[in-house]
Amino acid sequence: MNTLPEHAHDSTVQERKVDTLLHHYGLSHVHPTNELIHMAAIPAIMLSLIGLMFALHPAVAVAFFAASMVYYARLSWPFTGCMLLVSSVILAVVDALEAHGVLVPVSVIVFVVAWIFQFIGHRIEGKKPSFFEDVQYLWVGPLFVLSKGFLRLGLRW
Repeated sequence: MNTLPEHAHDSTVQERKVDTLLHHYGLSHVHPTNELIHMAAIPAIMLSLIGLMFALHPAVAVAFFAASMVYYARLSWPFTGCMLLVSSVILAVVDALEAHGVLVPVSVIVFVVAWIFQFIGHRIEGKKPSFFEDVQYLWVGPLFVLSKGFLRLGLRW
């Protein structure tokens, strides 16, 4: 299982923190079923978390969004740009769910179901979720999903 871009293996290139985080995260996401579950569940959890924060108050969701962008900017500008786009779409979906009066029930159901699948995936994998070691892996999970797309497209992060 290799989640590092090709350039990260060059001994003349110092490994970046984002590469180290993704590599460590990838170690507990090797099984194809677990990885597939995460590809769907991580975006679902993002949607549900932003939805629940938005339900508390839109400013809470926006503050979390802003803090997340600062975290991502410290790791990788290409990932930050993608996360800005993804998070903006999520905020738009959350706003639409709120306008239809279904934000809280949809967010709660999605949150519970997605986490159940995440834990099923980790049971299949036989390894505990990375965030049990360090909470920052909750922010690395979305980058793991993005990294798979970047690798398929041959893009560097």
